[in-house]
Parts: sequence; structure tokens; C-alpha cells
Amino acid sequence: MQSENTTFKRSLGLLDGTMLVAGSMIGSGIFIVSADIARTVGSAGNLLLVWLISGLMTIIGAVSYGELSAMFPQAGGQYVYLRESYNRLIAFLYGWSFFAVIQTGTIAAVGVAFAKFTAYLFPALGDQNILFAAGSFHISAAQLVSIVLIVMLTYLNSRGVKGGKIVQTTFTLAKLLSLAALVIFGLLLGAKAGVWDANWEHAWIGGTRDATGATVLASTTGVALLSALAVSMVGALFSSDAWNSVTFIAGEIENPKRNVGLSLFLGTAIVSALYVLTNLMYLAVLPMSAIASAESDRVAVAASHVIFGGTGTLVIAVMVMVSTFGCVNGLVLSGARVYYTMAQDGVFFRKAGNLNANRVPGYGLWIQCLWASALCLTGKYGDLLDYVVFVVLIFYILTIGGIFILRAKQPNVDRPYKAFGYPILPALYIVLAVAICVALLIWKPTFTWPGLIIVLLGIPIFYGMRAINSQA
Repeated sequence: MQSENTTFKRSLGLLDGTMLVAGSMIGSGIFIVSADIARTVGSAGNLLLVWLISGLMTIIGAVSYGELSAMFPQAGGQYVYLRESYNRLIAFLYGWSFFAVIQTGTIAAVGVAFAKFTAYLFPALGDQNILFAAGSFHISAAQLVSIVLIVMLTYLNSRGVKGGKIVQTTFTLAKLLSLAALVIFGLLLGAKAGVWDANWEHAWIGGTRDATGATVLASTTGVALLSALAVSMVGALFSSDAWNSVTFIAGEIENPKRNVGLSLFLGTAIVSALYVLTNLMYLAVLPMSAIASAESDRVAVAASHVIFGGTGTLVIAVMVMVSTFGCVNGLVLSGARVYYTMAQDGVFFRKAGNLNANRVPGYGLWIQCLWASALCLTGKYGDLLDYVVFVVLIFYILTIGGIFILRAKQPNVDRPYKAFGYPILPALYIVLAVAICVALLIWKPTFTWPGLIIVLLGIPIFYGMRAINSQA
């Protein structure tokens, strides 16, 4: 039943928006994915280059979205931009992918990451503790912990935006400060000249050596290097993803024509800089061989052992718990606003288009909670996320391309903010993203075609939802 409160309350300021951007970006990726990148690209310079390109693309994407957010300062964000630039079908395919995998799958994956690192403190809560098994299906303690986390944060956010923003701002500030502290302590206490010099001895040609001078990784050059860089971008870009979360809650941002775009820039710039500095710290503390071969890819744990000794694992476990807790909260808070706008357009469950007594889309929050929890139980969220990284890039390309389309279609519409560096920077983003997508199609087809299939499944669902809602 729809509440009498039928409009969102604008109660989020610039700090809240910035913390949502930064908090949604930083999950567990920065603590892990550098290991796989190091194995793929084979040198310190190339490792850093991947993170620099990822940061550049993220910031360009964010400042480009600023123009769209100023034109359409309403709930739904990227879904609205695609609808206005193209049509409702394209927008729905994004919204469908967002609900089916992108947002809910990320919530599930980050929630399980929270549980796995919690198990460092309380081993009984780990994924090795199987509570129920039936054939190939099983439920671990980590899965249950992740579901409890999702339900708890959904309940908190269903009670109004105030509680969610307090959690988001508090936990994001905590993890930004702790990540910065890890970098500083690493450079001051753990850095070793021999390790740093060895890592940079052959920084740009793919071969690198450890502190003894022995070659530990094969040289990677030419086409092989380009393919390695492109494939490695998946991990770095995914670690930087969800920066667009603030656009989904534009209906609750004070002075959205200014603050949404500014939040996008500040949040992405802060996180991108921290990511690069974190990888510089890894290279100062660990040989490339140790980065590439870190146990379970936990590079931050390996670095923390060098910096803090035996307490290193505990330090990183607490950091990741704080980081993933805040990340899940940001994803839960923002996601339901997309379903709200889709329901208003008649292409999602109608009740998701209502606000509850606390002026938040409660029904959408609980639908999101149920599906994310189901993905936790399947154990397949990691596979699904691999499939849709390619799809996420496609929708980013389409959305930024929408800036060019809207400049032509609606030249006289008020644009309180115009995309910085237009048309060069938005075009550069599109070129880089297209190049990465082509590389993934060629070199990682198993991670691209399934994602496209998920998107295309949305076409019959779109027409079915429209038919159902038109008869209701």
C-alpha cells in the first residue's frame, strides 16, 4: 500500500554523496586483485599502468556523468540517462541486468567477502564450516553471515535514509583513513630498498627480478602485453566500480545539479589516488614474485605481515570487514532507487514504485535483499560477476555516448554542468572501453558471451512486464 509520503526527502549533502561514491567503490578488490594482475602483466610498471588507466577511466566516466546528473537530477540515475538518450528498452536492459546480477551479485559477493575475513577473528564463521549439505548444494557459515548482514542493512535502510547515511559516512571515513594509514605505515616501516629497486629494474618490458637478482616472471611484450593489459583491466575496473551509485539517489541529494556531479568527481578521485598509492606500497614492500603468488591472492595480508609481523592478518581482516560492511550498505541503499524508477515506468513490480512511511522504496529494498540472499546461497555470484563486467562496460559506453546524443537531440535544454573536456575526454573513455571490450571478446570469450545472454534475456521480460502492468 502506498504511503502518503510520495516523494523522496532531500536530506543528503555533498559529504554524504562523496562518501557513498567512495564507500561503494572500496570493497575487498584492492586487497586482492593486484595478485592476478601481477601474474598477467608481469612487471611493476605494467601493474601500476593498469591501475592508472583504471583510475583515469573512472574519473573521466564520473565527470562525464556529471552533465547527465545535472540534466536529470532524479532517482534512478544511469537508468534514467539511458531512457532519455535512447529508449525504454535499452534502459530496461540495464535495469534488468542491474537487478539480476550487477547490483545484487555484487552485494552477495562483497557480503561473503565480509564473512570470510570475519572468520579470521571467529573461525567458526568461515566457508569451511558447512552447516547443511544435500548433494552438490551446501550452506556454509560464511553464506549465512553474509545473508544476515544483507538483511540487517536492508532493514536499517528501510527505516529511512538517515540511518543509512550515518553508517555510510562513518564506515567510509574509517576505511579511507585505515587504507591511507596502511600505505603510510607500509612505506615507513615495511619498505625495502632492495625490493623496490628489483621490482623496477625491468619495469616496462615485462621481465622482473626478486631481491636476489633471479628472474621470476617471463617477459611480456607486443601483442601479448596489450592483451595482458586489457584482460587485467577487468579486476581493476571491477574494484573501482559502483562509482555511479550516487546517481541512483539523486532524488534525495540536496542541490543535486551541483552535488551529484561534484560527489562523483571527489569520490572517484580520492579512491583512484588511494588505489595507486596502495599498489606503490605493495611494490615497496613485496617482490613481484610475492605479489603474484600471494596465498589466495591476499596481497594486502602478505604486505601487512611484512609491516606488522604476526598481527598483520588481524589488521587486514579488520580493515576488510570495515570496508566490505560499508560497501554493502552503500549498494543496498542506492540499488532500490533504480527499481523504484523502473516500477514508475511500468517495467518492474508495481509495488517497488511506492515509498514507505519513511519515504524510501521499502518494497524494492526487500526484493533486492531476497534476490541477493538467494545468490549468496547458490555460491555462483562470483561466476555471474565475471560474466557482467563486460556488460557493465557496454552500458557505461552507451551512457557516455548518450551525452553526444542528447547534445544533438536536446541542444537547448539547461545544462547546469557540462562534461569536463567534452568531446575529447568522453570520447577517450569510449575508445578505451571499446578496446577493452574487443580484447575481452577475443581473449576471454567465456566471460563475455554469457553476460550478453543475461542482458538479452531481458527483452522478453521487458515486454512481459509492460503487458502485466498495463492490465493491472
